[in-house]
Amino acid sequence: MLRLYTAYKSDQFALADQQQVGSAGRDAASDPVAAVRVFLAAHRNCFPHLDAAAESLAAQIGHAGGLQAFLKQRHGLNVRRLPQDIMMGSVRRLDRHRREILLDDGLDVASQHFQLAQQLAYLQVDDEIRKIVDSGGLSSDNACKLAHRALAGYFGAAILMPYAQFAKAAESKRYDVEAISRRFNTSFEQTAHRLTTMQKPGQECVPFFFIRVDSAGNVSKRLDSGNFPFARHGGGCPLWSLHQVFALPRAVVTQWLELPDGQRFFSIARTVSSGGGTYPSERVTRAVALVCEAHHAERMVYCDQKSSPVFTPIGISCRLCHRSTCTSRSEPPIGRSILADEFRRTEAPFGFSD
Repeated sequence: MLRLYTAYKSDQFALADQQQVGSAGRDAASDPVAAVRVFLAAHRNCFPHLDAAAESLAAQIGHAGGLQAFLKQRHGLNVRRLPQDIMMGSVRRLDRHRREILLDDGLDVASQHFQLAQQLAYLQVDDEIRKIVDSGGLSSDNACKLAHRALAGYFGAAILMPYAQFAKAAESKRYDVEAISRRFNTSFEQTAHRLTTMQKPGQECVPFFFIRVDSAGNVSKRLDSGNFPFARHGGGCPLWSLHQVFALPRAVVTQWLELPDGQRFFSIARTVSSGGGTYPSERVTRAVALVCEAHHAERMVYCDQKSSPVFTPIGISCRLCHRSTCTSRSEPPIGRSILADEFRRTEAPFGFSD
């Protein structure tokens, strides 16, 4: 029965993808972003060899006196911060001729540190990253480039938040993302992203699903070390607080979630911002969410164990959700016949057969 249900759910996802992609006139196999997401998910977004190398390098950076001092001592590179108009749309650029790393001076401190750490990934472990990418079976050059950038960012985050230290802090702070970010001088998003990578065998933390969306619902980042069945195409469920936190900027919103098949999860969501830094440069606001299976929630500071949780019934997407009474539905589900409404009109936008 389990195998049958798994096959059924897989076919439902495939059908939803086929209809969505078909309407856009694009083959999913040619989508480099989707290919990289599959590549990262296959590894559960965890690369222990990169984590080990980053931990060793982080210790060397600490002995050298920080990232800038290490870059100067090891690679002979100075760091300069320049105005946005001189950077010409770049936030970081390696000038090999002048032996300098140029940074946009509008970046906040956490972003500056991350850009230096990511540049260090290209300088220190580029060959190792290429080997991992080459072993991933990615079919296009664009997908390989995106995967390479993702792993360079992974290594940069691992330098700023070394695995053993970060895992210890996550447990001691009970996964309080804001408290952990202050411990490592990183942003909320950087910290939440790092939490999805903590699945090293023998040192596993809570497995999280991470997603970032804009106010229009477009998914710009999705990482999964947990078991959350998010739709690969189409819109998300409007009942999920992820899509509502734009009205509560920078507030952490918690929510218990229940999917139509009975799976239960715990979610925290918050808005994050990027850009800005100078007037009148544009600031972009997005929403991010961290999701774990409900039985892990008691390990988190956000979980109130004094009261019984109230679960919000959500769906993966309207095409895959068969809740007949949902008034927020935007599309009928796959495989259901629409009921005529000559004699009866349901509260839900679509009435459909059982």
